[in-house]
Amino acid sequence: MAQTNQKAKKSIFDSPIMSSKIKSANAKIFPEGGLGYFIGPTLALISNSVLSGQYNQYLTDVMKVPAWFLWFLPVISVIFVVAGNILVGKLMDNMRTRAGKARPLILISIPISLVALLLLLVFPPLNNGENQLASLIFIAIGYNMWFAIAYPFYYTSHAALVNLSTRNSKDRSLLATISNATTLAAMGLTSMILPFASALFFPTENDVVIADKAYVAWKVIAIIMIAITAIGAIIEFFFTRERITEESINSGVEEVKKAVPMGQQAKVCFRDKFWIMIMVFFFLYQLGGMLKNVSQIYFCRAAFTNLTLNMNEGQSFSGLLAIIGAIPTAVGMVISWPLSNKIGKGKAIALGAIVSTIGGAIGFIDPSNFTLVVVAFVVKALGSTPAMYLSLALLADVLDHQEAKHGFRTDGLSMTIYGAIMAGMTGVATGIMNAVLGAFDFSGMASAGAGTEAFKWAMTFIFLGGETVCFAIIAIIFAFMKVEKFSKFDHKAIVMDQRAAAEAEGREYIDPQTKMKMEEEQAEADSIAAKRQEIIDACKAKGLDEKQALEKFEKQLEAERQAKEAKLQQEQAKKAAAEKAKADALAKMTAEQKARYEAKIAKKLAEEEAVRAEFNKMREAEGRQPVPAE
Repeated sequence: MAQTNQKAKKSIFDSPIMSSKIKSANAKIFPEGGLGYFIGPTLALISNSVLSGQYNQYLTDVMKVPAWFLWFLPVISVIFVVAGNILVGKLMDNMRTRAGKARPLILISIPISLVALLLLLVFPPLNNGENQLASLIFIAIGYNMWFAIAYPFYYTSHAALVNLSTRNSKDRSLLATISNATTLAAMGLTSMILPFASALFFPTENDVVIADKAYVAWKVIAIIMIAITAIGAIIEFFFTRERITEESINSGVEEVKKAVPMGQQAKVCFRDKFWIMIMVFFFLYQLGGMLKNVSQIYFCRAAFTNLTLNMNEGQSFSGLLAIIGAIPTAVGMVISWPLSNKIGKGKAIALGAIVSTIGGAIGFIDPSNFTLVVVAFVVKALGSTPAMYLSLALLADVLDHQEAKHGFRTDGLSMTIYGAIMAGMTGVATGIMNAVLGAFDFSGMASAGAGTEAFKWAMTFIFLGGETVCFAIIAIIFAFMKVEKFSKFDHKAIVMDQRAAAEAEGREYIDPQTKMKMEEEQAEADSIAAKRQEIIDACKAKGLDEKQALEKFEKQLEAERQAKEAKLQQEQAKKAAAEKAKADALAKMTAEQKARYEAKIAKKLAEEEAVRAEFNKMREAEGRQPVPAE
């Protein structure tokens, strides 16, 4: 262990300057949730949202790239996307730093993103016949550098943070809700704002894009995206914390000294029905969502502009649809978390998938009717919110379950496949979209084949039908997602295994929650000491009375302590009142009511014992000690 730590100290990510600004033992809405899981990621994800929503139109209407290239590039790039995510997964598995194993990769993604955006939008010469080959080469390299390297480095690491943040299920659901809201926020900002500013990015004359002006405008966009991406990644790095990684490093468990091989992780994952379900879910969810996103502008131009394909009208309809669709998604963010606490994450996602399926079906009644499409879009968006906000927390439950059964986590392989799906589906959806555009000989707005009823229905099946079918399958699959029933025993087993491993190595074991609480108290004490010294130094520099200043500071501290104590007493009083109300209600029950109540409690205990027995059977099959009854 000493040798391992010595090697780890050589990393820049072990230096104090790279330490997390989050010192609390438990996850909190601010600053961790607000800055680390919302503001930072939203800024960092804007570039990918712009590329996913607008870049294909930039290629078709500005760069005038050939139809074969539009189909070939995103589809063949999926191979490189998968390879890039495998690389990120391996790096994450082997990253052993005090900053964590995912957070460092977020910072590393910044320079890669910079180069990729330059290759995509700044370096390629305008395609005017002579420069076509050079343009295609730069675009191909930049496309793969972004989607296969830069984006996986950032997004896979970003997504892993929910899994590594805490074992507290409620806190994890909260962080997952906030984290997944960032994708909505980033996509919402671009899809709501850019369509109404299309005259700046896609200036037209006689309904034809002026390529020279658009070409220059997109160079400016690239520079802005580079700055925003870097700022967002830096904020996320400093205002997040990997408590589970710290727990592993501090526990003295032998298995954390080296990464578990991908082959061994694969044996666990591909035999785990819950893991397979969640990965199939991510595949369907992302495929349906990306089919909707890449086709939205084309659908609006075809369905709502009398098939004239008018650029600005179509963009306006797309922007309006995005604004209206953001409302139920925002509402869903508020209800998803409490709903998951009430019925569970898996059931909430299944219920939402049924609602989304119904919503999608509504749109097929008359896809040319904007009001009807809005209704369909709103219902579908509301139903999708549990999947959007709770899926990462559910993945974390699956990974905890694997750790409890097998003694190691599969974050590396799981996040590799997750990242490949989330990035790769952009290419797959774009390839499908461009294949349809090619079938209609689509080349900007001059295409005769695109101005037909058949084209409108083709866009309808992609925009509405793709996601609807995917959600219908998700609803069926998640009827069998039962991993959450094991969570209580998963956490007990993990602590039990860590304690046994530490004792076997002759190390004192402190449970993770206690250790983090001690660290939080120490961090608070250090902060107070630093503030006292700061007051003393300031008083000496200004010739002020330091005793008086310190007394004022101590009074402030005492007021804060009293406020905390009062809040704690209120919570204890509230808890005591609830217990008393419960006892009073029991005392007032009739014999028949009490018998029914006791039968209900007995049934619940029996069900819990049955789950414990099922869980222990899994543990014993892996040669691990059973979790004892309480």
